[in-house]
Amino acid sequence: MYKVRLYNKISPVGTDLLTQHGIEWGEDVENPDAILVRSADLKKIEIPSSVRCIGRAGAGVNNIPIEECSKRGIVVFNTPGANANAVKELVICSLLLSSRLIVDGIQWVKTLKDTDDDILALVEKGKSKFTGPEIEGKTLGVIGLGAIGVMVANAAISLGMEVYGYDPYISIDAAWGLSRNVHRATDLKQMMQKCDYITLHVPVNEETREMLNADLLASAKPGIRILNFSRGELVKIPDLLPLLESGFAASYVTDFPAKELMGLKNVIMIPHLGASTPESEENCALMAATEIINYLEQGTIRNSVNFPTADLAREGKYRVCVIHRNIPNMLSQVSSFMAKRGINIENMLNRSKKEYAYTLVDTNVEPDEKLISEFVAVDGFLYVRAIK
Repeated sequence: MYKVRLYNKISPVGTDLLTQHGIEWGEDVENPDAILVRSADLKKIEIPSSVRCIGRAGAGVNNIPIEECSKRGIVVFNTPGANANAVKELVICSLLLSSRLIVDGIQWVKTLKDTDDDILALVEKGKSKFTGPEIEGKTLGVIGLGAIGVMVANAAISLGMEVYGYDPYISIDAAWGLSRNVHRATDLKQMMQKCDYITLHVPVNEETREMLNADLLASAKPGIRILNFSRGELVKIPDLLPLLESGFAASYVTDFPAKELMGLKNVIMIPHLGASTPESEENCALMAATEIINYLEQGTIRNSVNFPTADLAREGKYRVCVIHRNIPNMLSQVSSFMAKRGINIENMLNRSKKEYAYTLVDTNVEPDEKLISEFVAVDGFLYVRAIK
């Protein structure tokens, strides 16, 4: 029986699926084969030596020690697209919030609570202070065309906006789903010059950290409105502050509050509600549980952030799963170990991702523990297991 340790409350649709597959789960299970987590910081704990994979019910994995996991042969999954619709809806809402001064207007109405005057008359007299532009006919720049970025771009097109999309690494699946009416942008600075609105939908890494900085903002169109529902670290706040304070940037709406932005009238900070819907939580839990089950039971890898996608139809009674470094002679050694044992390979799949690789071998002869230990003893092999 496989075991999964939970580090957060997970939607029942996910845990029910684990139960259906005979998997023991809970916050106190010992020697877990897998971890299922949402926001708990795994960087602050010692991950048990028994763990073979980690499922993150969400897209971001900044709470997981990816490098450590990779070195130990622990596959880390996330759930791209599972919360995409929830985030998309909040981004579209925020396009309107950034323009129409809706939040300011609501807060002003609350100040009329104790007045003895005709509230409707006061509202009619004071509403002109909250006039703002419509989004139809305006230009939106979408930086990052993953699952969320594509949905935002398509929704904005349907609302009558002109949309530019920037993503030098767009996947084939994303490209298929993107509206043909979205203009392709190849230069971020040129896109900043054209757009009335910019929305960020990229992960945080060495290339993207503080990508919205003084250099890029210098190309911005006066009155630009910026939305950040991806990660706070994408924006260099000290560089954005002068533009907000001067009014050059009309507004900044973010799901990641920052102390430096407190008190600015043209800043709307939302308490990280992008994926806070019951539908999103269910989608993420179900997707993460499925990834864990497929890996534990079949060795299948889908949506891993540190190892390659690998899906091979079973053609033998047994399957050997080999995680190794992406270096020469690894496959020849796999074949050699099998041949020495008189084990015929019925089918094989090898995939790589940067410095790591994954090999699946199907056979009709049961691999014994000695074979597994021979693999692990060789430098370059990180983790090997056999599945019946």
